[in-house]
Amino acid sequence: MSGRINSAATETEVLIFKKENRLKEIWRRLKKDKLALAGLFLVCFFIIMAIFAELIVPYAAAVTINPHNRLARPTNEFIFGTDGFGRDLFARCLHGARVSLSIGFITAIATAIAGSIIGAIVGYVGGKLDDIVMRALDIFSAIPSILFAMAVVAAMGPGIFNICVAITVTSIPGFVRIVRSAVLGIAEQEYIEACRAGGTSTARILFRHVLPNAVGTLIVNTTANVSQMILTAAILSFLGLGINPPQPEWGSLVSEGREFLRTAPHLTLFPGLMICLASFAISVFGDGLRDALDPRLRT
Repeated sequence: MSGRINSAATETEVLIFKKENRLKEIWRRLKKDKLALAGLFLVCFFIIMAIFAELIVPYAAAVTINPHNRLARPTNEFIFGTDGFGRDLFARCLHGARVSLSIGFITAIATAIAGSIIGAIVGYVGGKLDDIVMRALDIFSAIPSILFAMAVVAAMGPGIFNICVAITVTSIPGFVRIVRSAVLGIAEQEYIEACRAGGTSTARILFRHVLPNAVGTLIVNTTANVSQMILTAAILSFLGLGINPPQPEWGSLVSEGREFLRTAPHLTLFPGLMICLASFAISVFGDGLRDALDPRLRT
């Protein structure tokens, strides 16, 4: 009898030892998606370039006017050429990545936090609270997000902080709807009813059981929001409602180059390519990460 108990204990220990770590499992599934890995590589590349931009090309090269090099074509000295003021376009794109990526990630995280809390509460509690909040969001949704962001920036003035506030406020309603839909399905599960019957507090149910089970939805929409918010910030800057010059930002660089579109197309080509590559990379990485986190796809 004692031998059987020891044998069972040994088998249990072996099973626990061989249990795969969740992060390793997610990484294993993510590696199978080559497009997602390419997106992750590009995202990391842009982030590293933005962090070490000052070491690669000094910020002075991005803002110093040099009329002798005005509208120079791409050469070994100026990889992306120069703009209408003789400033190094590569330096401006590189340092502009800091602004564009910062706006994208900051606003996406702020939207995810606020939208998740509001969406989880109204979806789980329901009733009159749900009706009031959703009707208020309907009013905001009736206004096109880009027009609402333009109005907020026009009222508050240009600047990184004001742009982040404007984009976050306009993005919260859509995120709330997505989280609410996910929570409505999770709240009807049997284990949630068991938690209620056991006297578990609403806050613990929301943050311990409901939101963790919606993590796949939250991640894919947050990553999609990053690329969307980079585009929104670029649109605002293109329209003159973004960053104050001469500070570079991808949207403002495209705007500056449009008057030289025929004579110097590289002024719009390179910053536009930066916007497209960054948005594409973040989107495909988010899709791949969503698939890796989806419990229905685990083997």
